[in-house]
Amino acid sequence: MCFLHIRRIALTGTMLSVAAMAGGCSSIDRLSQIGETPKLSAIENPTTQPGYKPVQLPMPKPEAVSYNANSLWRNGSRSFFKDQRAHQIGDLLTVTVNITDQANFANETQRSRILTEDSGITNFLGASLLSGNAAKALPGRLLTADSNSITDGKGLIQRQESLTTNIAAVVTQLLPNGNLVVEGKQEIRVNYEKRELIVAGIVRPEDIQSDNTIDSSKIAEARIAYGGHGEISDLQQPRYGSQVMDVLLPF
Repeated sequence: MCFLHIRRIALTGTMLSVAAMAGGCSSIDRLSQIGETPKLSAIENPTTQPGYKPVQLPMPKPEAVSYNANSLWRNGSRSFFKDQRAHQIGDLLTVTVNITDQANFANETQRSRILTEDSGITNFLGASLLSGNAAKALPGRLLTADSNSITDGKGLIQRQESLTTNIAAVVTQLLPNGNLVVEGKQEIRVNYEKRELIVAGIVRPEDIQSDNTIDSSKIAEARIAYGGHGEISDLQQPRYGSQVMDVLLPF
């Protein structure tokens, strides 16, 4: 038991040291930025960022384009006249982010169980006729067990979120069926706080409005993130030590 306790202490100390080193590097960077505004990220190609992976989805078989004699229409064409809506890699379109979510959940579970087990031998093969040490040698109650279990669980979730904004996204990939993979990032710095908005997903060209805008509810596999960095975000986050202890402490 002592050996296991020592190992746990050593493992905890090692993890705390690693966390302190990682937090130390971050702390040095933060110390070097004291008194300065958060730096904005450089404009870069999303497809060259670490972790970027092209989207792969089941696609229908491509249809061969054929032209009819004395006709301006071609089979497989989406429109008669070409418009200015986004349709190829590098084009821009505006995403209207309009999220209004509200959810209320209340759950309660109650469970109760009482169990009593009692078994034994009181008179076995004339045991009542015996006396003295012989009677003491016979077993009395073989098993006596009591169990009492009560569970009462309650849960309540109340959530209300609202986000309304516009962001310009760039077409990063054209899928074989004509759908577009878009991604957009926006950074706004106000005083010492930098706000970030990221939108990514798959859109259908038919869902793009005539003014080259699309609602976020029509984006498939949508990934929308809104957050920030700066003085306010730092104050809202618990310290590194508190986060490490929350993970390691079993109680």
